Formats: sequence, C-alpha cells, structure tokens
Amino acid sequence: MRLYDIALVCRSKNAGPFQLTIDLMFEKEEDYLRVLQADNFQPQAIAALYQVPPEYVQIKPFARILTIKVVLPRHASSGSLQDTDVYGSQQHFPLGNLDFPPA
Repeated sequence: MRLYDIALVCRSKNAGPFQLTIDLMFEKEEDYLRVLQADNFQPQAIAALYQVPPEYVQIKPFARILTIKVVLPRHASSGSLQDTDVYGSQQHFPLGNLDFPPA
C-alpha cells in the first residue's frame, strides 16, 4: 500500500527558497503511527529518495492533528535557472509512492 493510499492529504510546497515541506495528514491515528514508525519513513530513507544528506531531513510529527511535516533542502533554489518546480508543488511524488505493508 502506498503512502498516497494511507494519507488523506499528501502535498508539497516551498518553505522559503532553499527548503521544501511535504505535509501528510491522516484520518486515523493508527495510520499516522504506522507511517511515523515505519523503517522506510526515517531520515536516511527519505534522504535517499530525494538524494540529499540525511542530516538535512527533518520529520516533524504533530500528533494532536494527525499530521507529519517533512522538511528537506531543495536541489536548486526556487526561481533559479536550474529550478523545474518554482512552487515546490510537485515534489511529494517520491514520498507518496513509498510502499507500506497492509495494516
């Protein structure tokens, strides 16, 4: 089962010119915990997906609202000549395609 199938919302956006955030929102606490505690949802695994150093990947859980925010660096600053997604809105795809075992 992909993260897209588990999360109610999976979206990305800029967090300034040098960082992206990926917001994951869940309907059920068990889905939220399942993702948060998974081995493939650790900074090292996410860093490999996005080809960034693991020390720059931040996973910020918000249990009260069943939301996880992942913060990572952009490959090119927003609006630069190398940038292919000025708003950062298409950067959630690698994370959304992560597979998780069925509950």
